Amino acid sequence: MTLSDERYRRGVEILQRLSGEALEQSANRVAEIAPDFARMTIEFPFGDLYSRGAVDLRIRELAAIAALAALGRLRQLRVHVGAALHLGCTREEVVEILMQTAIYAGFPLALDALAECHDLLSDARKPEAAPAWPPGSAPEA
Repeated sequence: MTLSDERYRRGVEILQRLSGEALEQSANRVAEIAPDFARMTIEFPFGDLYSRGAVDLRIRELAAIAALAALGRLRQLRVHVGAALHLGCTREEVVEILMQTAIYAGFPLALDALAECHDLLSDARKPEAAPAWPPGSAPEA
């Protein structure tokens, strides 16, 4: 097995751990028109960087979420938010990261990111959603 094959194999394994199918489907679509580029997008980010042991995949996904939100790359952001949740990141962790994006990238990008991922982060699945205002601090009507 060549070094390139090993990098690719590691990258595919990481992709499967992140999302099962979503990222792999995206890579397959690219491979239809640019197979060499698709292979590079698996080998370098996932086979080389994501596979390093210094930080776990949860941390890497939170970093990806922050970067993608700051860049306004909403399609990729959705994929990585899904992967982070799949890996066990909580809704609250992802929301906090997206809120912090406002400090460095501005409120418009942070708001766009939150709006784009609303369906992924919604607490509609929770039995009791948190109130809009903390108890005792609601504005007077």
